[in-house]
Amino acid sequence: MAEIAKNGHVLTPGRFVGAEEVEDDGEPFEEKMPRLVAELSAQFAESATLEQAIRTNLQALGYKL
Repeated sequence: MAEIAKNGHVLTPGRFVGAEEVEDDGEPFEEKMPRLVAELSAQFAESATLEQAIRTNLQALGYKL
């Protein structure tokens, strides 16, 4: 209870537990970001394709979005 009182009775978990230590993967930021952006771009393209297929299928069933 003393620790809670010391923190102004704020029960935010971050005040009582530590943050998980992030391990460095060794990949330089300058290489990682372009790779991640390209991966995200491909995922956005796939998402658009899947969205259109879903809309087409719903329309074929008589539902309009």
